[in-house]
Amino acid sequence: MLAPMDLLAAAVFAVASSITPGPNVLMVAAASASGGLRAALPMMLGISVGFPAMLVALGLGLAVPVQASAQVRGLLSMAAFLWIVWLAFRIATAPMPGEAEARPPMGFLGAAGFQWVNPKAWLIAVAALGAFVPPGADMVAGSLVLALLFAAVSLPCLLVWAWFGAALRRVLSSPRAFRAFSVAMGALLAASVLPMLRPPA
Repeated sequence: MLAPMDLLAAAVFAVASSITPGPNVLMVAAASASGGLRAALPMMLGISVGFPAMLVALGLGLAVPVQASAQVRGLLSMAAFLWIVWLAFRIATAPMPGEAEARPPMGFLGAAGFQWVNPKAWLIAVAALGAFVPPGADMVAGSLVLALLFAAVSLPCLLVWAWFGAALRRVLSSPRAFRAFSVAMGALLAASVLPMLRPPA
């Protein structure tokens, strides 16, 4: 179990890492700007459940095969890179709201599963477990506490970005403005995985 000061520090870390720009919040903002807050809600719930579940799975030891095999890490990184670039393309080419061919945003299951190929989610999970579960402590119990913290703060943090996207809907009423926003969000999402192209040190 985490000490009270460690728990407070972990809560601050959870809020800071959940609300800062990354693939999750960029997708939520884009989905909300395109379809409104209600359209983005399944994605937000999927993230809010999927990431804590990932933390618990890592605490149970599922990260060991990934850490032990450079080949597995390479395949995971390639899958993550390709999937996020594809999502960035979908965001950049999204049709105007109200068009018949508009694509629905990622749903609950897709968003929950996406955490396993989200590089920021991996960095946050590994950093949280390493920083707040001391050596020799019960990793499973520590991961459960951290998962509960992230579950508590995730949805409120995502709502900030969803409201931001929904507020922009009025500004994005013209096709040119909507296209500029979509391309910018897609470019930011793609840029978030560019560090994955760097060779390991």
